Amino acid sequence: MKTASLAHTEPTAPAEMSGTALSFSSSSRPNQERNLRKDRGTMKPRFSLVAVGIMLAMLGGCSSESKPAEPEKPAVKPTDAVGARSAFQRSYVAARGWNQDAQPYRVESISTTDANGRDGKWTIWRSSFASATARSEKTYTWSGSNADGAPARGVNPGIEDSYSPSNASTQVFDVAFLKVDSDQALDTAKKHGGDKILQDAPDTPVMYVCDWNRNTNQLVWHVIFGAAREGAKLVVLVNASTGEFIRVEK
Repeated sequence: MKTASLAHTEPTAPAEMSGTALSFSSSSRPNQERNLRKDRGTMKPRFSLVAVGIMLAMLGGCSSESKPAEPEKPAVKPTDAVGARSAFQRSYVAARGWNQDAQPYRVESISTTDANGRDGKWTIWRSSFASATARSEKTYTWSGSNADGAPARGVNPGIEDSYSPSNASTQVFDVAFLKVDSDQALDTAKKHGGDKILQDAPDTPVMYVCDWNRNTNQLVWHVIFGAAREGAKLVVLVNASTGEFIRVEK
């Protein structure tokens, strides 16, 4: 039975190799477990550092987002010095809105630290108006000044007060009579003593008052070389309709 004998001649090497593989696996398991514990130990600090970094980044983002943006500072407008007629026209429009029959009785410059009037211009002009029907008066101040304490830029209404048409100091006039601007009145005043004043004292301010002269029926510019009418070095009267010299008041 050759066939039977051949069945009993199977090799035993696979069994031995399997035993060797098993013994190898069992001997290497402690090393694998130690390596795994070692890896886990090193992963904890690394995870902690990553988590802290993420938290710090989130806090930084929140703080930067919650910080309000600084508002842009508005640009400061340059000082606006104008002649009397320019400021008066703007105030006249406002006065007509107050009362349709409002008429002016005085236009005057107001002294400020950002102008001197030596060019016929100021940054603040005050125009006074009266209403015969309402028997009241009101002032309007135009400002182009940046000086401390100056009125807000533009036209500013004053307080309404009672008015008497018989009062000579508040005699109204027709706006058509105001043809000569303050700088033109200054040119005339310089020819009658004003030039010498400004040469001798270049820092002298020049003030302006325009009103109706009831005695001569003229609209008159009072060109004042000084900070006020009282104590002025020179006051020259100029016709506000023609620009002609009238007289030296002082």
